[in-house]
Amino acid sequence: MATTNDIKNGSVLNIDGQLWNVIEFQHVKPGKGGAFVRTKVKNVRSGKVVDRTFNAGTKIDFASVDRRDFQYLYKDGGDFVFMDTTDYDQITVPGDVVGDAANFLLEQQTVTVATHDGEPLYVDLPASVVLEVTYTEPGLQGDRSTGGTKPATVETGYEIQVPLFLETGTKVKVDTRTGEYLGRVND
Repeated sequence: MATTNDIKNGSVLNIDGQLWNVIEFQHVKPGKGGAFVRTKVKNVRSGKVVDRTFNAGTKIDFASVDRRDFQYLYKDGGDFVFMDTTDYDQITVPGDVVGDAANFLLEQQTVTVATHDGEPLYVDLPASVVLEVTYTEPGLQGDRSTGGTKPATVETGYEIQVPLFLETGTKVKVDTRTGEYLGRVND
């Protein structure tokens, strides 16, 4: 069994029957008393982030999480179907596991799916994606320098805020973590 000395960012721990992803950790050796490991962990299922402290050398249970690249195929009701790019096996991931990533998923897009004992835990998208604006109000002459924004609907149906000068049909780069407009993409 592993100890707290083996903790790294991205490790998945099994604590009290729940899976926790290590966001950050710090080994602390105070002048007085024993050393300890301070961690910030995120619950894989609920997304709740908490601080946990372990005494140095304490035995902990690491969960085996398999992260592989999958290609998004299509939406099936409330579920999403992905194909393993190495052996062409398909898996169905429930909509609540995909979560907000659904706002940025395009068919044929490659994503990372993490599984534990064959059960999908979460879907990791690239940091940014290129999406086409399918609808936005037309901009007015002179709107280029004000720095204001307006709502725009992208091809996945998600609504983002874009600069006033953008028009329908423009390709934009969007941050998948925050949903913010990052810039225009020229073909």
